[in-house]
Amino acid sequence: MLSLAISYNLPLTDPVLKFLLILIIILSAPLLLNKLKIPHLLGLIIAGAIIGPNGLNLVLRDSSIILSGTAGLLYIMFLAGLEIDMGDFKKNSGRSLVFGMYTFLIPMGLGIVTGLYVLNFSLETSILLASMFASHTLIAYPIISKLGISKDKSVSITVGGTMITDVLALLVLTIIVGMATGQIGEHFWTRLSVSVIVFTLFVICVFPIIGRWFFKRVQDSISQYIFVLVMVFLGAYLAEVAGLEAIIGSFLAGLALNRLIPRTSPLMHRVEFIGNSIFIPFFLIGVGMLIDYRAFFTSFETIKVGIVMIVVATVAKYAAAWLTQKTFHLSPDQRRIIFGLSNAQAAATLAAVMVGYNVILGQTPEGQPIRLLNESVLNGTILMILVTCTMASFAAQKGAHNLAAANTPDPEAKNNTPTERILIPLSNEDTAEELVNLSLAVKSGQNREHLYALHVLDNQATTDDKRLKQARQLLENAVLNAAATDTRIQELQRYDLNVTNAILSIILEHRITDLVLGLHKEKGIPTSFLGRITEGILDHSDVNTFIYKPTQPLATMKRHLIVVPQQAEKEAGFTSWVTRVWNVVQSTGAKAVFYGTPDSIGRLKALSAKYTNETEYIEFSDWNDFLIVFRDVHKDDTLWIVMSRRDGLSFDLNMNRIPGYLNKYFQANSFILIYPLQANASGNRYYI
Repeated sequence: MLSLAISYNLPLTDPVLKFLLILIIILSAPLLLNKLKIPHLLGLIIAGAIIGPNGLNLVLRDSSIILSGTAGLLYIMFLAGLEIDMGDFKKNSGRSLVFGMYTFLIPMGLGIVTGLYVLNFSLETSILLASMFASHTLIAYPIISKLGISKDKSVSITVGGTMITDVLALLVLTIIVGMATGQIGEHFWTRLSVSVIVFTLFVICVFPIIGRWFFKRVQDSISQYIFVLVMVFLGAYLAEVAGLEAIIGSFLAGLALNRLIPRTSPLMHRVEFIGNSIFIPFFLIGVGMLIDYRAFFTSFETIKVGIVMIVVATVAKYAAAWLTQKTFHLSPDQRRIIFGLSNAQAAATLAAVMVGYNVILGQTPEGQPIRLLNESVLNGTILMILVTCTMASFAAQKGAHNLAAANTPDPEAKNNTPTERILIPLSNEDTAEELVNLSLAVKSGQNREHLYALHVLDNQATTDDKRLKQARQLLENAVLNAAATDTRIQELQRYDLNVTNAILSIILEHRITDLVLGLHKEKGIPTSFLGRITEGILDHSDVNTFIYKPTQPLATMKRHLIVVPQQAEKEAGFTSWVTRVWNVVQSTGAKAVFYGTPDSIGRLKALSAKYTNETEYIEFSDWNDFLIVFRDVHKDDTLWIVMSRRDGLSFDLNMNRIPGYLNKYFQANSFILIYPLQANASGNRYYI
């Protein structure tokens, strides 16, 4: 018989038991601490201290913990870059620069003075200590993201400022260590400057090209996720090669892939789910394992250094947040968020203290090493990490809760708004996934259950097992695709000799507001290019209808070109379709280009004022010369053409030429035709 020897000695060595213990902690921390109103991020750090080598010694901070924790740290920075609203980021880049300088210069100034005159350190040690105060880690970012306010300008300002202050702080680390070890030579500054510039340009310019190429050709969800991990760690490694810390590389990788991973996409939810459930908790537990509470009972110097570090770091970061609030007229809750995100000392601080601790400057007469940062600073840093992470978590949670509550729609107004219900008729497995992806992008963020996938079979299919199996598989794939984004799709299967009637019946029965159709599969687009079924639906239904012909994934698009007919602003569904289009534009992070008359553009600007994506408006009214628009269309553009039913206010006879134009000039590109909601729309007007 096979004999298994399991050791229960401490620390635990059995990998299964170690992993089980950590998973139990990750599972129980939120459940226990939510009742005490304590952020679970703090609970994981405390749990790490309890089970770590300086606590109950249940688990060592070995290579497996360090590896998983490193991945979690890179994940935090990557998610911060990935979830940034790029339009808002560009809009607030100046503010981010101001905050970045506040949160770098104030801690640097206070830190150097404190190191020299309070702690009596050397100039080099004081500068390195100050750089540790200047850097910070977005450890509270998962709280902000979970409460849905990651697009608030206070968050954009802080995330942008984080990149600035961390880069500057880590550059200070590089320079001070080089000076202390005598590595700064004749070409040091030139080499450092060139490597940083080349690295930054490579990640920002080349990563999107690689990502777009990959996502166009690979649709497998597992391969896409592994590709994302490769890019995260590649960016981190390239940062190290350039002389920077890995966290800067992962953050830049997030910025580079930002527009290729839409917020509503299944891939985005996979990235967030795995990071927040595994990697990030491992990092927090690993930070807790560094805490040695015994040092605070055996060394007064450690307590003194720790208290001084906590006070200086907190005062400096609060001053930077307060100045940012006053400079840009932000609310107190936005100041709390800025302070909460920027006060936590963890990643770059740990990197700096470990590097400084390992730099040996010489020896004492007794043979003890003289370090750039001594043991008191090392232990004081761990205490500072624990306290600042605690304060940061509470401050960020309070500010985020208040902002989220203030941004909650008025219940009465919400009740007066018709419920958004989207129907996706599916018949072709080649286009089904992209139709579902468009529907997920079109819908509002709060709508997670009013989506319907429909497949229509004729009566003969009841005895055809193969067709029934294919139909079930088509609907199941749609459900799984939506489920990856925490959205529920209801499966509908109908038997009807007339597909048009079946779809019209569903529109009426389920009070559908939006219909997403795929263009029928033809080698060429005939004059009746919509197809008999689609034209029948348009003739007998008044709901918003989107007819989509995909040639590449929606997430890989660089621009959305929206052509608006004359008097479109007078149609009842104008606001409705504009909102849907903007949902897609925001989801993909692409640029929006609107073509229309001055009156239409005026209304579009008013409706688009709250959106931050890059937008361009071009006057265009002559649909007789529609080819002017086609000259502007590039390979990675999606063309949206706002059409009109024949009895619509914006109908133009030149719309009849659109099929020929699309057939001749636009076969290789994606396009979406929009037939807006009509006045008093109630589903079907009549049956065929």
